[in-house]
Amino acid sequence: MAVDTQALLAALQAVTDPNTGKDFVSTKALKNLQSDGGDVSFDVELGYPAKSQIPALRRGLIEAAKSVPGVENVSVNLTVKIIPHAVQRGVQLLPNVKNIIAVASGKGGVGKSTTTVNLALALAAEGAKVGILDADIYGPSQPMMMGLEGRPESVDGQTMEPLENYGVQVISIGFLVDKDEAMIWRGPMATQALEQLLRQTNWKDLDYLIVDMPPGTGDIQLTLSQRVPMTGAVIVTTPQDIALLDARKGIKMFEKVGVPILGIVENMAVYCCPNCGHTEHIFGAEGGKKMAAEYGMDFLGELPLNMSIRVQADSGRPTVVADPEGEIAGIYKTVARQVAIKIAAKAKDFSSKFPTIKISKDT
Repeated sequence: MAVDTQALLAALQAVTDPNTGKDFVSTKALKNLQSDGGDVSFDVELGYPAKSQIPALRRGLIEAAKSVPGVENVSVNLTVKIIPHAVQRGVQLLPNVKNIIAVASGKGGVGKSTTTVNLALALAAEGAKVGILDADIYGPSQPMMMGLEGRPESVDGQTMEPLENYGVQVISIGFLVDKDEAMIWRGPMATQALEQLLRQTNWKDLDYLIVDMPPGTGDIQLTLSQRVPMTGAVIVTTPQDIALLDARKGIKMFEKVGVPILGIVENMAVYCCPNCGHTEHIFGAEGGKKMAAEYGMDFLGELPLNMSIRVQADSGRPTVVADPEGEIAGIYKTVARQVAIKIAAKAKDFSSKFPTIKISKDT
């Protein structure tokens, strides 16, 4: 009995991606549909990492296909293909880096670095190739949080090899200077050092490079936003009014240089007493959520004020690796998935398709 292709497509179209709410047929994620008697095969290509969700997605697609009369065996090849997406106009992509995500805050002390490291680890856990650039020259914290020490090796004397832990590549000024040394550098020196860290590191085929931005909206932040090819930015804030005031400045800075905001994360949203269970909004309630609504941006999620987050990061085993199945790691994973999905929905970068035009003067 021949399988009705239209009936098969209609059945498969009823299966929606739980992350985007869209089906795989109309979005053209489903490809190469073939049927031979009762045997059906097709490919599905996701634009974001989803290692933990692939088995459930495959089961749903197989069940839908088998609901069509005549279908007996179903083969689904479900893969992930992460591509480079558009960045600021006039800024070229980095070799071996597909997408760069800035994690920023207008104010220090709001948990930006902790958010950076856990987002990176969450993306890596879902199968993506991830790197972290610690752009906080004056207060690098990624070496400690990622449990890394030592100096980067250089094979050719010109470039550096990133250090690696938990499957994530990392580079930081903290690897190059004594940990007790204060970086007494003016803005141009710090900016130049950052450019070298970014461009002279041998990143290895990264899907995402997460940049832990320094706090504030000064010279270093502005230069980075103008020169680094950023796919988008994540703004981290606490619900506190003073933190929100500075976060707004960060949003405005990215808007001026053409970097889209992927969403807002609210840190230290609520404190729950481990002894009695009483909850307290120490820094105010839903400030980040209200700001996201005000600017028409996505609210990616809120993290509690919890001692385990701090203890785990300080010990070099951040929450996503220390307690991967825990509630807080689940929040980080949800935020990371939303960021990846937002990037996948963005326009593809075509700059690499255009030839470089060189004008030479005949002598």
